Amino acid sequence: MTEQNRSRAFLGFGGNLGNPLNSFQHARQQLAEHPQITLIASSPLYRTPPVGGPTGQPNFLNGAVEIQTGLLPLDLLQLCRQIEDGAGRVRDLHWGPRTLDIDLLLVDNLVMDVPLLTLPHPRLHQRHFVLLPLNDLAPQLKHPILNETISNLLQVLPKTDSITQLNEIW
Repeated sequence: MTEQNRSRAFLGFGGNLGNPLNSFQHARQQLAEHPQITLIASSPLYRTPPVGGPTGQPNFLNGAVEIQTGLLPLDLLQLCRQIEDGAGRVRDLHWGPRTLDIDLLLVDNLVMDVPLLTLPHPRLHQRHFVLLPLNDLAPQLKHPILNETISNLLQVLPKTDSITQLNEIW
């Protein structure tokens, strides 16, 4: 496949059950080994409090990766769900605890809203745990609807002291 047929995509990783770091590493390896995916970069990891969902959840581990892919967005989503399922992901509680969550955040400048997928991710601009790792990878990348850079979107969020950048390599 030629470079012209490949999309630049950013995926957000999250998890707060089991060993999220191991799940992230395994998922990242699976993505890198896929014949239609080239792993470009991985963000630092962050320990973040849960947002939404049931009270009493453990903190999350969050990060992001940049890839180039020849997969169409819905095919990439299906692959991510297969990787999540392989990590023991159970989808029984909205915004509940999970072993692994892989969200499609951005795919090129694509704007799409179909039953299974909305791009860009609909809450991307409202969440530190998404914007921090995304900012580490592409601070000048523009949100295709809001026309603001990731760095600017992060700056307008209220400050928080409850997020910690970690030193783990993944």
